[in-house]
Amino acid sequence: MTVLVLGAAVSGVAAARLARRLGNEVVAYDRSDEAVTMLREEGFPVHSGAWDDRSLEGVDRVVASPGFPETSAPIQSALAAGIPVVSELEFGALHLPAPYVAVTGTNGKTTITTVITDMLNASGVTAVAAGNIGTPVCDLSASAASVFVLEASSFQLRFIDRFHPVAAGIVNIAADHLDWHGTAEAYARAKARIFTNMSGEDLIVYNADDDGATAAIATATCATMPVSGVRVPEGGAGPSGDALVIGGRRHRVASTDPTWMVDLVMSAVIAGAVGATEEGIGSVLSTFHSGEHRRRVVARIDGVAWIDDSKATNPHAARAAASAYPSVILLAGGRNKNLDLSTVAPDTVRHVVAFGEAGPEVAGAVDRPVTVVPDLAGAVEAAARIARPGDTVLLAPGCASFDEFESYAARGDRFANLVEQTGAAK
Repeated sequence: MTVLVLGAAVSGVAAARLARRLGNEVVAYDRSDEAVTMLREEGFPVHSGAWDDRSLEGVDRVVASPGFPETSAPIQSALAAGIPVVSELEFGALHLPAPYVAVTGTNGKTTITTVITDMLNASGVTAVAAGNIGTPVCDLSASAASVFVLEASSFQLRFIDRFHPVAAGIVNIAADHLDWHGTAEAYARAKARIFTNMSGEDLIVYNADDDGATAAIATATCATMPVSGVRVPEGGAGPSGDALVIGGRRHRVASTDPTWMVDLVMSAVIAGAVGATEEGIGSVLSTFHSGEHRRRVVARIDGVAWIDDSKATNPHAARAAASAYPSVILLAGGRNKNLDLSTVAPDTVRHVVAFGEAGPEVAGAVDRPVTVVPDLAGAVEAAARIARPGDTVLLAPGCASFDEFESYAARGDRFANLVEQTGAAK
């Protein structure tokens, strides 16, 4: 069999190596000649530059990296030629040596993936997180883990065939990545593919307070369980008072923020379904803290809290973050992903500082007082002028970072540095 790998970044390299270990003939394509250097040095035949349909000659299967939208020429050409296309997630999952669970959603999936993994390891069950969280699934075919915890993006789920987690979660579905999928409906369909092959006692856990997640599971033929960040839904799990109620047992938690509560309860249910103990689950719940660039306080200056939520790369996430504080100066902008930005600023926002490539678009979309600046440095400077004691200056951009930064993490780090300079200047 001849496999064509689309993309020569981390996931593409992992897929090419796995395909060769399995005895396949492998060829790789990336538009960038520089990107294919590593694969070329490892002896893989490679193509680069403008796409040429002749690259499909003799190919039996295409393994696609997330950087290739379903509308891209290589994928459209493969589909037109009747060549099966699968994602690196699917290709790697087919060769995992142990069961796996999966998590998807517009926001929160990285947190849930991490927490499930922590709960299993705290229970003595060797677990490894992979997928969209960073480690390619194709790298794990020789792993000794007992359970794999996979973060699954809509890009990865769009092209699956036999992907079959024993338990999975859909935390929420709101319009995102329309630049990749084309429509909100196509994006939602891709997310719902997570349970395509699940049936019987397989378990899908969903956020009962999210319309997108609730609609998605309507066609599931496996067991389902609702969870909530604000209540205990019938037949499900969620918070009551200062504890999470899961299977009739109360667990104390370190955070009562509803956003984290739904992430934590979903994590606990999925982890419990594949062997996590009550003690292991409880130990993680009682010590949980959010990850980097997820509502992290970077400074408190003259009665103003400065918070980094650079991970909020779509309006749904930005609005959720801004709703968590009573008086917000919202820093929103970056590069829009063809999304409706009018929802980024809830009633808790008293002023929006719109920055970056999408700054003017943010300004035209929100119904709050707004200041437009060219970049993040200007946004921090403007926020420092506008903020008053009791305010929260919140970086929750609602957009991708790629107009100014290579990643949301780089944007968050720069924000922290700028805030530190602001404090030092006082």
